Amino acid sequence: MNAHVIESIRKAAAVPSIPQVVTRFLEVIQDPNFRYEEVVKVLSADAGTVSEILRLANSALFGLPREVTSLRQALTLLGPKRTRSLVLGRCLVDRMSDYPAGRLDKTYFWRRSLVGSVLATRLADAVAPDLREEAFVAGLLADIGVAILANALNEQYEPISGEYRPKGRYIGEDEERECVGVTHAEVSAMVLSSWGLPETICTAVNLQQSFGIQATEPAHRVARILNSADRVAKLLCEIPEEEEVALTCGEAAAFIGVDLHTLAGILENIEADVQELALILRTDVIPSSVYARIAKVIQRQLLPA
Repeated sequence: MNAHVIESIRKAAAVPSIPQVVTRFLEVIQDPNFRYEEVVKVLSADAGTVSEILRLANSALFGLPREVTSLRQALTLLGPKRTRSLVLGRCLVDRMSDYPAGRLDKTYFWRRSLVGSVLATRLADAVAPDLREEAFVAGLLADIGVAILANALNEQYEPISGEYRPKGRYIGEDEERECVGVTHAEVSAMVLSSWGLPETICTAVNLQQSFGIQATEPAHRVARILNSADRVAKLLCEIPEEEEVALTCGEAAAFIGVDLHTLAGILENIEADVQELALILRTDVIPSSVYARIAKVIQRQLLPA
């Protein structure tokens, strides 16, 4: 990692800021002995944030057992991790809606981020349910370094950001370092750390492109989930050939130890989750039949008759 490049980006206007109320909220819930009354007091200072949390809490995606009518009730039912994920996700979309990012296809960027986040969550449900919320927020925010580098190092980074599109090449960390001295994963991790996110999430995001890490620590387990989720998410954001589907999905499933029946089941049902998350975060994702098509390819080519 090129510390000089990281430091110059850290100091640049390219790094999106988060509102003070969100910063204070993150500080409070870092304390394992925090009191919900304190969280309510912090968040109540911003009526817009309260409104967003209530709307998010009543979304079908999170399946809460009854209608949520108060902030205290929402925080209790959602829990601190899920609330953090939703607040940060909404904040990031809001901050980056008008974010200058060179030639980066931002429609594709958000679609892949949302698909990757939902996939990471569902894969975590299968192989590491104790890390579900970490996988959700890490999957959603893992690629913000792409947008930041496209903004800060526009022309220099264009050979990389130009491939972040349907049918673009998969870019590995070595190619990114050769181009600009850092990887987008390193930049993403730096930003998340500056926002005060837990070390598990920051480390997982930093290691997301690595294939050699063993699943010995929680951060490493999340990193491997992110790696597999991103490879499959890329397929779901384009119209791939069947041979590519079979190879990529087979490798991604084996990498985290999920069986192909489970992966096919996730893909058959994922579109509704992606659309729901897009609605929650107020960003557009075009409905696609690719998810079900890829599930059928897995069943036809990779599963025994």
